Formats: sequence, C-alpha cells, structure tokens
Amino acid sequence: MISQRLKAARIRAGLSQEKLGKLAGIDPTSASARMNQYERGKHAPDYRLMCKVAEILDMPVSWFYTEDEDQARLQELFHRLDPMPREHLLLKFESLAKQAASSKSPITDAKIFANID
Repeated sequence: MISQRLKAARIRAGLSQEKLGKLAGIDPTSASARMNQYERGKHAPDYRLMCKVAEILDMPVSWFYTEDEDQARLQELFHRLDPMPREHLLLKFESLAKQAASSKSPITDAKIFANID
C-alpha cells in the first residue's frame, strides 16, 4: 500500500523521486534510487522517514498505511480541513456512533445526512 500511495502523492505534489528523497533527508547520491525502490515496493521506508515524507507531501502519515480506500480518502479530506470543521465533524460522528450503539442498529445514510449540517 505504501508504494502505491507514495508514488501517487509524490506525482500529485509535482516532485521527482530525487527531489522528494533529498527533502526527506536521504543522502543526495542515493535519494532517487531509494525512493524508486520504495515506490516499486522492493524496500519499505521506516516510519520516521514516512513521517517526514508525509509532512513534505502534506498528507497524514496514516494515509500511506491504510488499506481501505474509503478510509484513506476520509483521512485525506479530514487532514485538509481547518480545525473548526474538523471538530464539528468529530462531534457529529461521535453522536451518530452513540445513537447506533444505544439502538443496536447500523448507521444508515439517512441518519448520516440528517445529522451532518
């Protein structure tokens, strides 16, 4: 998962493998080759490096590790929100989760759209 997401985010940011590697603190002589290996899945970057890469690419580090595409998309969108809308959404989702737990029924589309405004 990391390799695919790493490549997609790097391309979206308009950075070469070499440039991203250098910005992340990889030795300039091996930056391009190492990033290429990470993107091909031949080697996996350690978590500390991924934290640096995530910061450079303005993505949450968890996004690189999340297998579920819907969850990854939510992480990306949430990451891009200012603090106030984030807090509002968290409170709404917490309310929905409590309702679902107390009624022992799943959260439906109707409940979601009725509670997010």
